[in-house]
Amino acid sequence: MSIDVLIDNILDSYERDGGINKSGNENFPNRENVVSVLSDIQSLIFPGYRTAEELDSGNVRYITGQRVNRIIVLLTKEIEKALVYKSIQYDEKSQVRNSHCFELAEKTSIALIEAIPEIRRLARLDAIAAFNGDPAAKSGDEVIVSYPGLQAITVYRIAHFLHKCGVPVIPRIMSEHVHGKTGIDIHPGAEIGEGFFIDHGTGVVIGETTIIGKNVKIYQGVTLGALSVKKSLKNTKRHPTIEDDVTIYANATILGGDTVIGKGSVIGGNSWITKSVSNAKE
Repeated sequence: MSIDVLIDNILDSYERDGGINKSGNENFPNRENVVSVLSDIQSLIFPGYRTAEELDSGNVRYITGQRVNRIIVLLTKEIEKALVYKSIQYDEKSQVRNSHCFELAEKTSIALIEAIPEIRRLARLDAIAAFNGDPAAKSGDEVIVSYPGLQAITVYRIAHFLHKCGVPVIPRIMSEHVHGKTGIDIHPGAEIGEGFFIDHGTGVVIGETTIIGKNVKIYQGVTLGALSVKKSLKNTKRHPTIEDDVTIYANATILGGDTVIGKGSVIGGNSWITKSVSNAKE
C-alpha cells in the first residue's frame, strides 16, 4: 500500500470520525498555546525562577513588557476560540458575533494581567506557609523552585481567576497540565483561602465545589471529593468545606457537600469522613 493511500485513509477517518481541531476561531482552544501562556504567567508571578533568563534592574521592565504583551495576544486568541465554541455548542443556529467574543476575550486577558499583583501576594503567602510548615525547607527560594504543592496551587490561582471570569475550557487545560506534572488535581472552581500548603502532594484531589479556608495544610493522597458523581448534581455543592487552620494528614478522604471540617481540626491519616467534624477546643 502506497504512502498516499495511507494518508488518504487517515484523512478519511478525520471526515468520518471527527476529532480534528483545525485552526480558526470556531474551533477548540489549542493546548500547546494555553500551556505556553501559562508558563509566561507563572514567570510573571515568580520572575527569574522558571527560565534561564538573567534579570537585573536594567532589563526587568523590558522582559516583563515582552511577557505581558505575549500573554495578552495569545491568551486573547485562545479565550476567543473558547467563547465562540461554547456559543455554538449551546445554540447551533446562533450567529456568533466573533467581534464581541474578541472584545470579551481581550478584556479578560487584560483583567488577568491586572490581577497579577494580587495573585503574587497569594502565591507569596502560600510559599511562606510551605516554608513555615515544612522543617525540611531551607529557604523560600527552595520552596519556589522545587515544591510541587506550590506549583499546583499557583496554577490553581491563575486558573481560578479565569474560571470566575466565565472562561470555558482553558482553566481546565491549565489545571490538568499541572496535574500531570505534580500529581495534584485541583479543580479551578474550588475556593481556596490564603496560606494554603500541600506537603509532598502526590495523589491530592480537590473537587470543583470544595471550599477551603485560610492556613490549611494537607498531605499527600488527600481527597476532598463528592459522595455521588451523578451528572444531574453538577450544579449543587458536592464537595466538603474545610474551615481555617485545619490539618489533614496523608490519604484521608473527606466526601460530601454538607460535610464541614471545623476550624482548627486535625484529621488523621487514612480517615474516611462523610459527616461534619468540629474541633472540641473551639
